[in-house]
Amino acid sequence: MSENILLVDDEKGIIDMLKIALSKNGYSHLYTAFSGEEALTIVEKHSIDLIILDIMLPDMDGFEICKRIRSKLQIPILFLSAKTTDFDVISGLTLGGDDYIKKPFNPMELIARIKAITRRQKLEKIQKTQTSIYEIGEIKVDMKKAIVLIDGHSVEMPSKEYELLCFFLKHPNQIFSIAHLYEAVWGEKGIGYENTVVVHIRRLRKKIEVNPSSPEKLINIRGLGYKFVSQG
Repeated sequence: MSENILLVDDEKGIIDMLKIALSKNGYSHLYTAFSGEEALTIVEKHSIDLIILDIMLPDMDGFEICKRIRSKLQIPILFLSAKTTDFDVISGLTLGGDDYIKKPFNPMELIARIKAITRRQKLEKIQKTQTSIYEIGEIKVDMKKAIVLIDGHSVEMPSKEYELLCFFLKHPNQIFSIAHLYEAVWGEKGIGYENTVVVHIRRLRKKIEVNPSSPEKLINIRGLGYKFVSQG
């Protein structure tokens, strides 16, 4: 497979395990970094398609690395960490992470998550070649150019927020469960990953709602799921 994947972890054993698992599944373009500065240098010099990022690194934590990368690029970031509290997971996703796997981890689960992310990337590239402009109210998305406009102003979004918004725009006034949304946007079964969807919806509301704490567009239907309300 042609994806360039950056592995960032200060434990050589973890890096070696990741390299073996990825290589066995056809991922041969692998970069490795054992510190935050090394990771940022690689991202600047090379075209990276996906980052597997540990949080506890010797020079800076993964959250800071994620923020620095997100300020310039929208590379998918998958956190892989021994920090396993709900607070850590929510923090990682809120800062722009696309997924979060807790250590110790099953290498096959990690591969499945990576395949889901890369599959979504390929679909995005196909969609960008098609004419697809969606406009509801003050929200306009040019999916061919991956541009989001709110009241005419360009708004930057991490990849999963963008995909989630596109999904809702394509299916206005329909109710979707959290499991359905996870499967549609993240590309795999959504059992046990409710926090991931909820955090991304919370972040999306901050960008599209006048009052995110009292949403009028992206609303929750208690016991059923979420719906994007279109007035037209």
